[in-house]
Amino acid sequence: MSDNVYTVKGMTCSGCMTKVTNAVTSVAGVDDVDIDITTGEVTVLSTTPVDGDLVREAINKAGYEVAG
Repeated sequence: MSDNVYTVKGMTCSGCMTKVTNAVTSVAGVDDVDIDITTGEVTVLSTTPVDGDLVREAINKAGYEVAG
């Protein structure tokens, strides 16, 4: 299982977490998402390679910004 960690700006509540989770899990190849609301870290779990650009785009479309 591979994982990619993104730091997302602007997540402040469980509703934010739900929006980001739904957006990221819609990306092809994503099996699960783990979010730490206190750090803004979003860990994408997958058994196959996932296009990081598509993950960033999904997060942006949900109204949030990936740091870096």
